[in-house]
Amino acid sequence: MKRFVIERNLPGVQNLAPGELREAAAKSNASIAKLGGKVTWEHSYVVQDKTFCIYIADSAESVMKHAQDSGFPANKVTEVRTVIEPMTAV
Repeated sequence: MKRFVIERNLPGVQNLAPGELREAAAKSNASIAKLGGKVTWEHSYVVQDKTFCIYIADSAESVMKHAQDSGFPANKVTEVRTVIEPMTAV
């Protein structure tokens, strides 16, 4: 499995109410359940008119299938090559 960053252009997403975010998450979860373990959603960052979602998936194609099925665009899908963090310096 690989880690991916998915950039989604979603105008106004930063203004969604908690209930609307809950509904969006439920819709995403339902779509992921149909993919039979090929995709796991870790979390998403909501910024101005976009989200950056972190997924674990077997392929970029599975990420795109989730985007198509869920109705949430995947404007850019980038495979993560490595992760660095503060503890990398130790």
